[in-house]
Amino acid sequence: MKKVFCIVMMSSVLGAQAQIKYPQTKKEAVTDNYHGTIVEDPYRWLEDDNSAATKNWVTQQNTVTQDYLATIPFRKQVYSRLEELWNYPKYGSPFKKGEYYYFFKNDGLQNQSVMYRQIGLEGMPEEFLNPNTLSTEGIVALGGVYFTKSGKYMAYSVAVAGSDWQEIYVMETATRKILSDKIEWSKFSGASWNGDDGFYYSAYSKPDSAARLSGKNEYHKVFYHKLGTAQTEDQLIYEDTKHPLRYHGVSLSEDKRFLFLTISEGTSGTEIWFRDLKQPAQQNFKLLISGFKTEPDVIDNDGDKILVRTNDGAPNYKVVLIDPANPAKKNWKTVIPETKEALQGVSTAGKYMFLSYLKDAASKIYQYTYDGKLVREIKLPGVGSAGGFSGEKEDAELFYTYSSFATPPTIYRYNIASGVSTLFRRTEVKLDESQFTTEQVFITSKDGTKVPVFLSYKKGLVKDGSNPVLLYGYGGFNVPVTPGFSVSNAFFMEQGGIYAVVNLRGGSEYGEAWHKAGMLEKKQNVFDDFIAAAEQLIKLNYTSQGKIAIRGGSNGGLLVGAAMVQRPDLFTVALPAVGVLDMLRYHKFTVGWGWVVEYGSSDTARHFPFLYKYSPYHNLKKGTTYPATLITTADHDDRVVPAHSFKFAARLQEYHIGTNPVLIRIETNAGHGAGKPTDKQIAEAADTWSFVMYNLGMNFKTETDNKRDNAIEKELQKIREENGGSLSKEEEEKHRLKLSQKIDGRRQAKEQRDKKNATAEQPANGTEASKGVKPVKKAKLD
Repeated sequence: MKKVFCIVMMSSVLGAQAQIKYPQTKKEAVTDNYHGTIVEDPYRWLEDDNSAATKNWVTQQNTVTQDYLATIPFRKQVYSRLEELWNYPKYGSPFKKGEYYYFFKNDGLQNQSVMYRQIGLEGMPEEFLNPNTLSTEGIVALGGVYFTKSGKYMAYSVAVAGSDWQEIYVMETATRKILSDKIEWSKFSGASWNGDDGFYYSAYSKPDSAARLSGKNEYHKVFYHKLGTAQTEDQLIYEDTKHPLRYHGVSLSEDKRFLFLTISEGTSGTEIWFRDLKQPAQQNFKLLISGFKTEPDVIDNDGDKILVRTNDGAPNYKVVLIDPANPAKKNWKTVIPETKEALQGVSTAGKYMFLSYLKDAASKIYQYTYDGKLVREIKLPGVGSAGGFSGEKEDAELFYTYSSFATPPTIYRYNIASGVSTLFRRTEVKLDESQFTTEQVFITSKDGTKVPVFLSYKKGLVKDGSNPVLLYGYGGFNVPVTPGFSVSNAFFMEQGGIYAVVNLRGGSEYGEAWHKAGMLEKKQNVFDDFIAAAEQLIKLNYTSQGKIAIRGGSNGGLLVGAAMVQRPDLFTVALPAVGVLDMLRYHKFTVGWGWVVEYGSSDTARHFPFLYKYSPYHNLKKGTTYPATLITTADHDDRVVPAHSFKFAARLQEYHIGTNPVLIRIETNAGHGAGKPTDKQIAEAADTWSFVMYNLGMNFKTETDNKRDNAIEKELQKIREENGGSLSKEEEEKHRLKLSQKIDGRRQAKEQRDKKNATAEQPANGTEASKGVKPVKKAKLD
């Protein structure tokens, strides 16, 4: 009877999914002429995020999506397990200001991490700033904290509902009193203090309320705010009325000698200007490095000279010393030359430089003197990611964090003089991370380029083609994807999946050449790399067609959109998150214009053809069976406006044939991702993994199932060691079967004993127990 019930239940679920009725999305006759090519855009009306029609469409789509997700039998189990895994204390590295050490901590399920401080490393922590008190929904998040050198004041920025718009406030640290100072309409800015007097920041003019989350942002300006005054009194430090589409930022050197102005025309290419504040006669900024063909950034000044990290003539970057009195490139002095590994960044502490390199996408850290002498390599625990090597010139120590796909963030205390790292805090999670392993393989892309792929999974994985895979990538904007721990990804691995990260071209893993090989007219290389990774994981027998899900966010959402459109036959599940999916109009919203240097612009005749060729929204084909797709976006995303996802979903639902669900999940009171409350993160992860697992044909593994798998693997490892470290595939399967039978036999025997004991303790009718008197023995067991 039980078996019949299960079959009937499953049939009803499948029936519900096969009969998904998508909302009817109206089409309008909208066309554009791009350099002689007429392009239809029937869902243009969905770009208006304030219209009643769009809001109604969002409600209808969310209803359909939630109705579908509710039919997944193990959705609640997935949520419960994720909530359990998420619930562990999370610490940030401490840093010292004045007499206090400050750090962030999340008890486990708090929506936002709380800032604490304590006197000395053994002191009693006290709550310093708790963003959870700023909103009942937990949607107000800290953007950044900025202390004065003395530690007397702290400026901090907050963002509401994930928006990029930020407000800046000031706290007097001794009393924790919030001062009257308030800065509005700041975006892509920090606060650079000038002593205890005031700070520099960047902001836009107040936007029109209707276009606050979608209108184009223009004329980024730099101001100086004097403490205790109103924002309307702030001094305008720099503006460029001739170039509205540029970013501007100002920062002071640690010794307050130099004021640097950084200008960029987008996400690539920088120009640097300076003022020497020891020269009162210099009232205006002078050019230090002209833009916008290279990526320079100031490290620090060494007296009257300036240390800069640059890729000018060095695709993998180098460190140079520039005399601002003679800044021409011919006068630059190379302090640390370019190497075969890509230099990702340079930080300073204790009058030393700390250089962070990537070797095949994993961190390598080196300590140097300001004159370029290597002090030492800082040995890391393994192949992973490390960060936090920064501080002030007076510091004798610093704290850094290390993590990998299988290692939760671990904080180390580093003595700058001796080079000794000591464990400061280990993260304790609610699963056995030792059950996981990571390997790196190199696949060959379409044009012959070798591309690295990290594969993380449970030990004992058998390469028989049956393993489900989640393939993740980003591939753009000079951003590397390095090893890092995630309880969400660990959940998928715990369930028997392979979490695969492809280090695609377009990132910075191998320097600027790697970046340029995945941008503008070469963007297709990124998609080819991703597709090749899936194909070769199949050839290597890790998985098979029908077992692959793909995922990416933002530029990675573009990646997923392009891959599923170009190869719908290869992928079973697609998860484009907050994606750039309309490549012809992306630059018309908020700060999309800043990505033209990466993507190109449809307004440019030579760019239009390659953008149109891969734009996901424009390359969906009628009558095509697409993968099961769950598009995710948010109503307050003012980085990649949700219109991208709305239009893509509408056309996908129109063109798709077959029973694969093609859905969109639209989060409310959330943005591009930063500052998303914990409860929303867990809910989204639960929906996403439920969708993935169900459409890949996976079953939910309970804690008992996982303990059984781990026990088998431990016994197998002993057998491998007894046989020289490895077994043949046939021997492995033979021993695995025997161990499975042995462990299952033990479990069944225990269940029978427990059942027998329970039966023996059950009182018979007519006993005192049946009359309402509980037997003593039973009472003790309770």
